Amino acid sequence: MKEIVAVVRMNMMNRTKAALTEAGVDAFFANEAQGRGKGFADLKLLEGAEKGYEEAIEQLGEGKLYSKRILTVVVPEEEVDGVVRTIIKTNQTGKPGDGKIWVLPVADAVRVRTGESGEKSIS
Repeated sequence: MKEIVAVVRMNMMNRTKAALTEAGVDAFFANEAQGRGKGFADLKLLEGAEKGYEEAIEQLGEGKLYSKRILTVVVPEEEVDGVVRTIIKTNQTGKPGDGKIWVLPVADAVRVRTGESGEKSIS
């Protein structure tokens, strides 16, 4: 099993939900979040902040955070590529801020209602 975590634009959420459902993924979580990528910050300021320079840290703090959605879905390993492709196809505009996807291993999952574990618990 794998956990797919995707950050997407708020205005793409309904399209993403529909695309995932059409791809056979009905169960997932969505959380509101705020953040920004490196493209929205001056790289010199980032370097200065990493070195501990107070001025750089203060200036970075002034940067705007953008509203996003974080999607989390756990799927069997053989479904990962299809889910990732669906998220990319639905959210790719070619502009900064399209999002990011991480794929993480899942050691186990347990359905609380029945006590089922492993892939049975996510199907």
